[in-house]
Amino acid sequence: MNFIYDLHRTMMSQKLILVYQGDFTQESTKSILSMAERNLDSSGEESSIKRKVFNVMVEALQNIVKHSDELVDGQIRSHAAIFLIGKEANRYSIMSGNPVQKTNVPKLQKNLEQINGLDKDGLKELYKEIIKNTTISEKGGAGLGFVDMARKSGGKLEFEFPEMNAEYCFFCLKVNVPRDNE
Repeated sequence: MNFIYDLHRTMMSQKLILVYQGDFTQESTKSILSMAERNLDSSGEESSIKRKVFNVMVEALQNIVKHSDELVDGQIRSHAAIFLIGKEANRYSIMSGNPVQKTNVPKLQKNLEQINGLDKDGLKELYKEIIKNTTISEKGGAGLGFVDMARKSGGKLEFEFPEMNAEYCFFCLKVNVPRDNE
């Protein structure tokens, strides 16, 4: 039972205020958002910061629900993923991880690198361009989520794709939202 204490220590050292691991559905997403909202409200955070954090959380959770590739290891596990929120003195970190098929990694990585290569004005232009020229994909996305997260955070999106097995990588995303209004 030491893992409970180990997990607690890890959460404390990483300054995590919310962690959810499991299947992500619209219902579990609503619950996560309301828990996080209560946490932000009780912390007395400025409303403009709360809005940015909440917006990034919504985008990250929608990304998991819509784009997490189903893992088939003798059974189908849909949307098995992890979502975390960290709170430090100067920022909130919204983190997520979900399985993606290796065949989807190059396109995803290219999109993220393109977004990270843009400044504030470039992100605004890309956002407008996507709205004007894009049709919604069969999974319900138009590619706006990552652009919106970058715009709301004012920083780069951190990401990695550790290998899970021959067919899947685990897409890890971290978005930092500053706690000061710059």
